[in-house]
Amino acid sequence: MADAIGDAMTEHREFVHTSGEHREDGSYVVARRGATSSGNRKVFDSFARLERLYERLPQRATAEKVGRTGITGSRRHMLLRHFAEHPAFDCEVVGRNPLTVEKRNHPDATTEGAAGD
Repeated sequence: MADAIGDAMTEHREFVHTSGEHREDGSYVVARRGATSSGNRKVFDSFARLERLYERLPQRATAEKVGRTGITGSRRHMLLRHFAEHPAFDCEVVGRNPLTVEKRNHPDATTEGAAGD
């Protein structure tokens, strides 16, 4: 029964390139879809932390901008793709080389670097 309760408290959604998982401890995991190694996932304390990261990004963001927050390697690209795929984030991929996302309909978004630059 405890396993069933744990499963009910965990929500896993798959998108084209990424997946997201709300864990029962309140954390949120972004992963490259189908990947199994820890190098292909990023764990946030909560979904709100991921939302905060998104809010701090400029109107147009590349992996370099995500990297300024301390996230390294291919996780930066994975997060950009997750922002574009997840319905909670109003943005889209507007460039592939370098991978670039752009926020839509955010009048308070800036075109400068992420907060803390």
